Amino acid sequence: MGQINTCIFDAYGTLFDVNAAARAVAEMPGQAGFAAIWQQVAADWRAKQLQYTWLRTLTGAHCDFWQVTQDGLDWALERSGHQDPALRTQLLDLYRHLPAYPEAMGVLAAVKQAGIARAILSNGSPDMLAAAVTSAGIGDLLDHVLSVEDVGRFKPHPAVYDMVGARFGTAPDQVLFVSSNGWDIAGAAAYGFQTIWINRAGDPVDRMPGRPAAIGRDLTAVTEKLGL
Repeated sequence: MGQINTCIFDAYGTLFDVNAAARAVAEMPGQAGFAAIWQQVAADWRAKQLQYTWLRTLTGAHCDFWQVTQDGLDWALERSGHQDPALRTQLLDLYRHLPAYPEAMGVLAAVKQAGIARAILSNGSPDMLAAAVTSAGIGDLLDHVLSVEDVGRFKPHPAVYDMVGARFGTAPDQVLFVSSNGWDIAGAAAYGFQTIWINRAGDPVDRMPGRPAAIGRDLTAVTEKLGL
């Protein structure tokens, strides 16, 4: 393995809490009905959002991540029986400004101080990512924010991972790739990146050829791996 000179982070679910939008609405006054089902809605929303990225890449029917985010939410709300336009708008507005996980800023700062290049590589569209990075206050800690819109395919297509070498001029084995998504780690590991799976839920490792080199419960696994 090469010496790590570049650290690449997935965005949604890794740096940004994808459940935060539904959770925030559930905690608002007058939302007792939604509070009873928000966890299922959040899980369905995320599952469909990801499924649609894979299906669109396989079928060649690409659209940006904001569209699949809306489509996934519409499916989840219909399943829950809460097809309220005002609720939909509220959830989408909050999704554009998801908070970062509590440890994210400290980890990014430590990696920056170590002189290691840092970037996001995400399915997110550029405007979505810009809004999330700004609201989380982590823009100064990143060298680049890379969106799949530059290649018109979603992860884990190899063309997405190619963007890292094209931008940083680094070999795959010099890259530490960090994601909370097991399928993303499988794709990145098979591509040749060194990988850390941020396994917040304690899930089993996916049965795929690409396996995580390390597993952690939160982003502090990155600083541990790098000895920071």
